[in-house]
Amino acid sequence: MKILILNGPNLNLLGKREPEIYGTETFEQYFETLKAKYSGIELMYFQSNSEGTLVDKIHEVGFSYDGIVMNAGAYTHTSVAIADAVSGVTTPVVEVHISNVHKREEFRHKSYLSPVCKGVILGFGLKSYELGVESFTK
Repeated sequence: MKILILNGPNLNLLGKREPEIYGTETFEQYFETLKAKYSGIELMYFQSNSEGTLVDKIHEVGFSYDGIVMNAGAYTHTSVAIADAVSGVTTPVVEVHISNVHKREEFRHKSYLSPVCKGVILGFGLKSYELGVESFTK
């Protein structure tokens, strides 16, 4: 089984950015924990701050991987292009968020991705990614 964890803009700042919301662990540190826990699954990780690069990565793996766990960051609320990429591939995508976006600013309540994703997991901190991976193992 091959699963891509795909992170969007500013998630490269995890561990530094707003630790009261996102915690103090970097994603690279957390990814090592995920790989150890799911040693029987081929987990890949990719992060970009660029919308087009994220679309390209979805196209690249979207017909050959078993799943994508994606936190598109702010693009969740703005990107028709990423939503179109998700709906255009056969690999199922689970949308994840570290924080509960519905407890935050109003503009974060709208997701262009949710309607084209297999499911949505939010508000469980970095564990949201683990739950996303779990959704493909059942």
